[in-house]
Amino acid sequence: MSTYKRHRFHPSIISYAVWVYYRFNLSFRDIEDLLAEKGVSVSYESIRLWCIKFGPGYARKLKQRHCGFGDTFYLDEVFIKINGKQHYLWRAVDQDGEVVDVFVQSKRNGAAAKQFFKRLLRSSGGEPRTIVTDKLASYRVAQRELMPTAHHNTVKYANNRAEQSHESTRFRERGMRRFKSPSQAQLFLTNHAAVSNLFNLGRHLTSASHYRRSRTAAFATWRSVVA
Repeated sequence: MSTYKRHRFHPSIISYAVWVYYRFNLSFRDIEDLLAEKGVSVSYESIRLWCIKFGPGYARKLKQRHCGFGDTFYLDEVFIKINGKQHYLWRAVDQDGEVVDVFVQSKRNGAAAKQFFKRLLRSSGGEPRTIVTDKLASYRVAQRELMPTAHHNTVKYANNRAEQSHESTRFRERGMRRFKSPSQAQLFLTNHAAVSNLFNLGRHLTSASHYRRSRTAAFATWRSVVA
């Protein structure tokens, strides 16, 4: 309970607000209304501060409890505008669609690719068997130096999985009316990825009963993380 010391609201209310924000495409004002319907009167600014304070801790614990990623990483980078300046959002997902890492940088040259690959090795705990990218030359520079034994696949359309994984955060970016700073974008995307991975249950791939059991287990993990 020391984590929530000096907060007048019950931990279950705080953790619920944080979960809803990172799990669904809702604004802080939307969550304020949801809580008001339940009889909880709290300002959207308080909810914003809860997400900033508790989100990183929840995400860190979720990563510690993660069962591990697959052996194939799909990598891609997209342009994002932050305060009128062009940045690049690097993302890696495994064959199950789970986000291995996201990284906001101001460049997409060889040095930036190597920085991203170093983060990938720390996040995944080791070198993957295969990496799938587009034909950006920066990937080859980083792969030769940091993942020399990994098979590098650059076949056209092969990394569609990574490109499609950008859609959910693009949707959130529009709802937030763009990211306000690189640090704010990095914080949100890291926390969002951890929560998304927990509830990445493959509903379309399993039976309803198996999905419900997996969802129950995911909620149990979430409760243990926020306790």
